[in-house]
Amino acid sequence: MTSRDAEKQELERAIELLGRSTRPGRLLEYLGAKYLAHQEAQLTEFDIAREVFGRSLQNFDPSADAVVRVETHRLRKKLRDIYEKDSRPQAMQISLPAGTYVPKFTQSTSPATATALAGESPRAPRLTWWLVAAAIVSIAAVGIWIKVRAPDSGTAPSASPPTQPATAAKPTPDQVTELHVMAGYNGSEVIDNSGIKWTPDRYFVSGGQWSRDSGFVRGTSRQFLFTNWRTGEFGYDIPLAPGSYELRLFFVSAFHPGDEKLAGFNVALNGKPLLEAFDVNISANGPDVADEQVFRDVSPAADGKLHLWFSNQVASPMLNGLELTPGTPGKLKPIRILTQPNSFVDHQGQRWRADDYYTNGNRSVERRKVSGTDDPELFSAERFGHFSYSIPVDKRGRYTVVLHFAEFYYGPQLPGGGGPGSRVFHVFCNGQTLLRDFDIYKEAGSLRVVSKNFPNVQPSALGKINLMFEPVVNNATVSGIEILDESK
Repeated sequence: MTSRDAEKQELERAIELLGRSTRPGRLLEYLGAKYLAHQEAQLTEFDIAREVFGRSLQNFDPSADAVVRVETHRLRKKLRDIYEKDSRPQAMQISLPAGTYVPKFTQSTSPATATALAGESPRAPRLTWWLVAAAIVSIAAVGIWIKVRAPDSGTAPSASPPTQPATAAKPTPDQVTELHVMAGYNGSEVIDNSGIKWTPDRYFVSGGQWSRDSGFVRGTSRQFLFTNWRTGEFGYDIPLAPGSYELRLFFVSAFHPGDEKLAGFNVALNGKPLLEAFDVNISANGPDVADEQVFRDVSPAADGKLHLWFSNQVASPMLNGLELTPGTPGKLKPIRILTQPNSFVDHQGQRWRADDYYTNGNRSVERRKVSGTDDPELFSAERFGHFSYSIPVDKRGRYTVVLHFAEFYYGPQLPGGGGPGSRVFHVFCNGQTLLRDFDIYKEAGSLRVVSKNFPNVQPSALGKINLMFEPVVNNATVSGIEILDESK
């Protein structure tokens, strides 16, 4: 039996165990069929919503209808349950890695391996946990005896603040390798439009919760992330597995337009300054605008924890969200954005995140078939008008900016008619001109992707790649953006 035959056989077995007529069974059958047909690029949120759950392509809005993300999360859990009980030796097993709709087939030798593949730590036998619990009780008893027997030193507690936030009294949980936290929030988990699961606040030390007044936050597709703050002087002690990580901190100003004033605070990482006199208003360019600060090469301290501490400078610190993801030492991972409301995995297995970091402009609803690319669906839509993107990066790097365009409206066979000169626009980046009087039709005609590379772009002092698309004749447009760290 070939490996492909084994995958087909295991797919059929898993579908039957889930129930072919159930939602998880139907979803796995669809995902598996696309995988076996080498059509992974078609596994988009829109296509799954339409073909598996009967949603209308014209009316489906993933920001309001999370059916695909919710059912995918349920399928992951059910696959874990199946393989935790699987006693077959050398069994083929299916997992669904976080952040993708592409199933993964793996040869496993034990149920514990299957659990690890599904993204969890293997469960220890009950006897082992009983012994560990007994040991903890014994150690605690000895500690109490020593405390009672020890003489009082007579030294008063220090009144000065700690250099790091105090460690929580609870037992240290298992180390994490990825974290997406909504600061100051204690409700249900939320899955965003790129398939990322955000949890309620955890690992925090001190501070308080504060809910934000209702209102639209510009510059983000994840409105839910900015509904609450953790505020006051506070910190995070995160038990983090060894390695290099990317840290993202999310902010929005607490002021209303017209009420802005200086509001700087400090952030320390493992006892060293990370942000000094940081003012959200200045960094975000005003209130009601999302701000994100990005840091590469972040690692846990010697005690195995990542320590963050937020302290007063001019005003009380505030935080809306915190994200830790595995990184590449010395280099920020590529940022890829498509002008669509859902994420996409291209033919090279690279994930493009849903449209984000924009201000103004309109996103096309209708999709068109384009040529000149191995991923026509990826560049089948556009953001158009007079608009900008402010993309956060680690400000220590230099970056190549790649812009992808296609002419969707002008041309002899298209609704706008016309030809060369029908659409002309400029593109600027951090005060430099990237494109002047750019005419997509003149360069490539209609419905054909044109890509432009701009190396050696320096971030702004606030850690942003600021792209401005300015119309000259009719609307400016873009279909995809890549930000690539040039570090070796």
